Amino acid sequence: MTGSITEPRGVTRRLLQANAWFVYLFFYAPIVLLVIFSFSDSRNVGVWGGFTLDWYGDFAASEPTKDALWASLQIAAVSTVVAVVLGTMAALALERFTFRGKKVFDALLYLPIIIPDVTMAVMMLLFFAEASKLFGFTKGFSTITLSHIAFSISFVSVVVRARIAGTDQRLEEAAMDLYASRWQAFRHVTLPLIMPGILGGALLALTLSLDDVVITQFVTGPGWTTLPVLVFGLIRKGVTPLINAVSVVMLVASTGLVGLSLIAQRLRSDTS
Repeated sequence: MTGSITEPRGVTRRLLQANAWFVYLFFYAPIVLLVIFSFSDSRNVGVWGGFTLDWYGDFAASEPTKDALWASLQIAAVSTVVAVVLGTMAALALERFTFRGKKVFDALLYLPIIIPDVTMAVMMLLFFAEASKLFGFTKGFSTITLSHIAFSISFVSVVVRARIAGTDQRLEEAAMDLYASRWQAFRHVTLPLIMPGILGGALLALTLSLDDVVITQFVTGPGWTTLPVLVFGLIRKGVTPLINAVSVVMLVASTGLVGLSLIAQRLRSDTS
């Protein structure tokens, strides 16, 4: 049949399978090694010294580590909520409305995605340095959170816009034809349709906030250290399985968030 897609056979199929296995090995082998050596009893990374849970015990008993983890969670939670609200509003404005300066706003919205992290970190540092002269606030929770919001909005907006572009606007128009107000049409029609995109954007913003090192280092203040910055500081003193244990905890937390997002989307699709 003309235009049909034929399944690869013979050598081509084996090469594609080998390439797939190579890609999986390239991505996941370092993660597997990280998890394995986080249980090593040797202080030398990469040397197996027997099974132990001492490094996880050190992680649980370390006050600086727990403080950094708590600070990371607070900053990530606040920045994610604000970024999701603002990013969703920006996505709706760009996809559903026409206004003066729309193209300029659209281009500026992509800047945090395009520019390097170091450049944005310097920009935020200069901004907060000038703002502190005018308003007298010190660097810390507020500056880190605002910085994370600044670069997360763009990522949320991109994800939500992709979801909005795939929805049928006529459904919202039909709801308003049935005497629903614009808010009711948005709440009962548009919002459920774009909710997977909002959840995806929220998960992405949360992950970016929990993983950020460069920008956080530039805008942090005394008494505030996030977990990634703490890990980066520990690496300077020498890599130990404690860093592996901390990384595994962050990996499990990120994987758990992904799992919760998938479960929430599955439940929503089953009930709809």
